[in-house]
Amino acid sequence: MFGNYLIGLREGLEASLVVCILIAYLVKTGRKDALKPIWMGIGVALALALGFGCALEFGSQELTFEAQEALGGSLSIVAVGLVTWMVFWMRRTARHLKSELHGRLDAALAMGTGALVATAFLAVGREGLETALFVWASVHAASDGTPRPLIGVALGLATAVFLGWLFYRGALKINLAKFFTWTGGMLVVVAAGVLAYGVHDLQEADWIPGLRNLAFDISGTIPPDSWYGTLLKGVLNFQPDPTVLQVTVWALYLVPTLAIFLAPVGFASGKGKVKVPDEQGSRGSQPTKAS
Repeated sequence: MFGNYLIGLREGLEASLVVCILIAYLVKTGRKDALKPIWMGIGVALALALGFGCALEFGSQELTFEAQEALGGSLSIVAVGLVTWMVFWMRRTARHLKSELHGRLDAALAMGTGALVATAFLAVGREGLETALFVWASVHAASDGTPRPLIGVALGLATAVFLGWLFYRGALKINLAKFFTWTGGMLVVVAAGVLAYGVHDLQEADWIPGLRNLAFDISGTIPPDSWYGTLLKGVLNFQPDPTVLQVTVWALYLVPTLAIFLAPVGFASGKGKVKVPDEQGSRGSQPTKAS
């Protein structure tokens, strides 16, 4: 459940910050007339993400077992690729996110209503589709027959929306670069589990060999239906009887990806502030010093 909460929080906060910056900029510059098309674009993006998630969930139920496993495994690998790119991208660009969005919004304001809708849709839509895909893959991997994975995602998204509102009001100050670094690192760990489970799905679909070649089996020590087995599965997608290929893929992804992500070399240093104006023109600032 914690792993899914982290996904909802991390992905949801990115979208919340984007919305916060767009709305605050329009309010500060006296362009409240442009808020309606912005909200329209945001609404369309959210509807698309929700529809995409529903299509994945209900569409997969009509498939055979082998096809379900093949689809789940393939999409899990795609989701891991997207989330890996996202966490690296956000770490590098968090300091410049505000100015980048302001530039796009200025250009859209000059072009008219349709451009504003498109700007908001594209800004939020990418985050929404990535979130829907990774949440579906993670819930699919961590599913234990209970609604806990979905509850974790919902709580994470709710927390992200609340934090976004606090950012907008200027009531919360946080080092965004450090926040995205540490949550990104934890998300890489979650992604490694999703990747390993995706490989297992492909093995069950008979797309990849080695399903019977187990690396170890500690089901007797950590029963999958025990509270600690359920906890490990929910947080890390832990499996007590993984195949050799699962363990190999997990290690080959996790170790170098986490080492590169947490390494300070190649990332910008120095201090910067992301200031989010509120409706009265006051400014809340969030430090974004890159780690």
